[in-house]
Amino acid sequence: MIDDYFDNETFTRIDFTKTKIKKGEYDNCIFSNCNLENIHASNIQFIECEFVDCNFSNAIVDNTAFKDVNFINCKMIGVKFNECDPFLLQFSFKDCQLNFSSFYQLKIQKTVFKNCNLQEADFTETNLTNAVFNNCDLKLTVFDRTNLENSDFRTAFNFNINPEENSLKRAKFSKENVEGLLSVYKIVVE
Repeated sequence: MIDDYFDNETFTRIDFTKTKIKKGEYDNCIFSNCNLENIHASNIQFIECEFVDCNFSNAIVDNTAFKDVNFINCKMIGVKFNECDPFLLQFSFKDCQLNFSSFYQLKIQKTVFKNCNLQEADFTETNLTNAVFNNCDLKLTVFDRTNLENSDFRTAFNFNINPEENSLKRAKFSKENVEGLLSVYKIVVE
């Protein structure tokens, strides 16, 4: 069976819980106001695609390729990105709900998270060098043996990062949020 190929197509207001998403390669496609909640999006290639105002929560992305994909104002709760295809993996997130999502052991350098809710997300053993967390809520987010070198946390908030368990060389923090690095030491900052 030959997979389908889609190029420069726009998918608007499609409920993929009722209309099954076709396996294949999607190049330069836009998904707008689509519902992909709980769907099996396994073994699909998304290349230079954009998802706008979509619900991607709990979607199964086993071996799914995200190559230069932008997510804007998407609900993506509980997505296990660690199961997607790591080859040429590159994505960005703006105004997204990413609570309970997992990025375990991914190499996602230079990833930009802007105005995102990342509560209880998992970045264990993730390579996030040069990543940007612009105005992101990182409450109870797990950073464990994570490479955060050169990453920008200056406008991030609610994070707890243990400097002894993570690589933080040249990472950027603001005076207002530096206490997120000290909480492990039970220091009172006033």
